[in-house]
Amino acid sequence: MAEKTYSTVVENFLRYVKIDTQSLERYADRTPSTEKQRDLACLLRDELLKLGASNVRYDEAHCYVYAEIPSNVSREKQIPKIGFIAHIDTSEAVSGENVRPRIIEDYDGEDIVLNEEDNIVTRVSEFPILQACKGKSLIVTDGNTLLGGDDKAGVAEIMAMAEYFLKHPEVEHGKICIGFTPDEEVGNGVAFFDIEGFDADYAYTVDGGELGDMSYECFNAAGATLTVRGKSVHPGSAKNIMKNAVKLAYEFISALPNECPENTEGYEGFYHVDSIRGDVEKTIVELIIRDHDSEKFEQRKQIVRDNVEMLNAKYGEKTFTLEMKEQYRNMREMIEKEMSIVDNAVRAMRRAGVEPKISPIRGGTDGARLSFDGLLCPNICTGSEGHHGRNEFACIEDMETIVEILKYIVLLPCDA
Repeated sequence: MAEKTYSTVVENFLRYVKIDTQSLERYADRTPSTEKQRDLACLLRDELLKLGASNVRYDEAHCYVYAEIPSNVSREKQIPKIGFIAHIDTSEAVSGENVRPRIIEDYDGEDIVLNEEDNIVTRVSEFPILQACKGKSLIVTDGNTLLGGDDKAGVAEIMAMAEYFLKHPEVEHGKICIGFTPDEEVGNGVAFFDIEGFDADYAYTVDGGELGDMSYECFNAAGATLTVRGKSVHPGSAKNIMKNAVKLAYEFISALPNECPENTEGYEGFYHVDSIRGDVEKTIVELIIRDHDSEKFEQRKQIVRDNVEMLNAKYGEKTFTLEMKEQYRNMREMIEKEMSIVDNAVRAMRRAGVEPKISPIRGGTDGARLSFDGLLCPNICTGSEGHHGRNEFACIEDMETIVEILKYIVLLPCDA
């Protein structure tokens, strides 16, 4: 029996997720942070060349891929040059090696057993969005890895959209600019992005979640590294001498307001302790600080600084040292100056039969940095959910609809 074939976007996605492109925070001082990201970048370059895209470029130094589909508008008309961007790397939270995607046809709306032996289950109670997927087809993992929908779903959708226009030159459209980036998951996705060479008037990152999602605002974000220095001595004679850096680090964490990711939603900001490592002598705490409101964001950063000062007064100067770095700002500040970009995507969704759900991104986006660097770049959905974990899944019908949305984003300005 012949193997079943799927739509272009699904075939793309199944091909891409099998390529391990995990980025790593500990190597974030170089771009790309992992050499294996080049495997997918080079494949995308080759596929774009084969499809007949123009000005296909692979930035070998930094692992970016760029391409263009020239305008074919025959009449004199001012059509914007529209860009689409997605990132090729996946999170280091869960392994992306040896991904085995599985397709569930006609999903019954119940819990999904991914790995019976290890009792890994995607529960509807934890992922209620699954209720909207009943009767559709899902792509899931085998429970041993993440899937890679973040953001290979976006990559697959952009590639499917590009293939459509390249194979249908009779369809009039303006210039389409395509960009694929590394290291979004470690905060360096557009550190070396060639905005001038990309040559778009504006763009969209295709890096969201459920069908209809759209965002033009995100967190203000900072990352912080706290180093705690203790004093080790034999525990048998440690009284009034030992300073346990692990316990001191815990005291710092406990002093933070209980506003963490698991307790917040919507526009609520948070403090997130991402990792803690060390011993009695030295312990390092990595944390991130997030808030949509710029004033509250500054207050959160000051609370962290005040806690460090308070603990140093208690345990001795330089027991706690803090390095804090701003990562990105809320892109709303820039995009609300030109809301027609958002309006165009809203119209495209409705043309595709999807009601837009505009909401703030509870995370980061390459579009934030790009918007402040001169390329306005809101974010739209990919049809994947459960990112950064073993329960990640993507909905086939939703991905196919998103390809239609991308087409309409390109086509609607031609009708104006």
